[in-house]
Amino acid sequence: MRYVEKLIRTLVATLLVLAVPSLAGAVQDNQARSILVTGATTGIGRNLAEALAGEGYHVYAGARTDSEMAELSAIKNMTAVRLDVTKQDQIDAAVAMIRNKDTGLYGLVNNAGIGGGGPVLETAIEDQTKVYQVNVEGVYRITKAFAPLIIESKGRITTTGSVAGTISNAGFNAYSGSKHWIEAFTDALADEMSSKGVAVSVIEPGNYQTHIRRNTVLAAFAKVTAAGGEINDDMQKMYDRTEAYELSFKKPDEVTEAFMHALFDDEPLRRYMVTPSQRERDYAIGVKVQQLVELNHWGPHRYSRDQLVEMLDKTLAASAK
Repeated sequence: MRYVEKLIRTLVATLLVLAVPSLAGAVQDNQARSILVTGATTGIGRNLAEALAGEGYHVYAGARTDSEMAELSAIKNMTAVRLDVTKQDQIDAAVAMIRNKDTGLYGLVNNAGIGGGGPVLETAIEDQTKVYQVNVEGVYRITKAFAPLIIESKGRITTTGSVAGTISNAGFNAYSGSKHWIEAFTDALADEMSSKGVAVSVIEPGNYQTHIRRNTVLAAFAKVTAAGGEINDDMQKMYDRTEAYELSFKKPDEVTEAFMHALFDDEPLRRYMVTPSQRERDYAIGVKVQQLVELNHWGPHRYSRDQLVEMLDKTLAASAK
């Protein structure tokens, strides 16, 4: 019996010793993979950047101000990058910096984005344009600039979309439009990158805790003060209500989990819809079903219910493989 106990202790000790190099190798592998996250100062971007850095990955964290860069650079495994996605000179400088550091770039996360742009009849053209400059043109600029680095590493490109890329209403005309564009952009880019060994995904969050609504209100305040006006009590109360509303949502940990899967799993998905409740998911999927029915309403080549169900069954079977 003593011999058996001694043998077990020896085997356990050996396994522990063997496990140490394996764990060390995993950490080294993480550190060898650098990920760029645009819009990393708050909300989803900040949550993801901190999670990546905590797992040992090296994060290039996009920020726009000196104070934001100092805050991000103080985090272990994180390098702040001055990166306004609407400014090509800053994008080019960021590409050059990463190349000079010789870390390579395994992952690109297009996360920077803004809200705003309401009903067509009420929204100023410059406000509508600003949303597209950041959410559409910014994503295009960043992807085009950093794609060569991603291709070299045969890495991953992910973009923060939204359930608003599926649903829309008058109040979110520009924002939803920009997220609809990201859906098309993802499919087209995935097709373009398929022969280059690069996987492309979109993460579609529902209502999680971010700063996007507060930032939209602050941008409106900035226009008021720039025109010589003042922020009155009613306007401040509106901001306070917006802040309380955003803080009532869940933190975006589930969104970060989706990004992690898209970035590192051996079989990344094209789309990750992440909602904080079944109710939100039901609504988003229901809108897609409604759109399918609408697409089938008109024309000489419409499908019957049974044919549609058969198509759905085949698609579900193919996706389960």
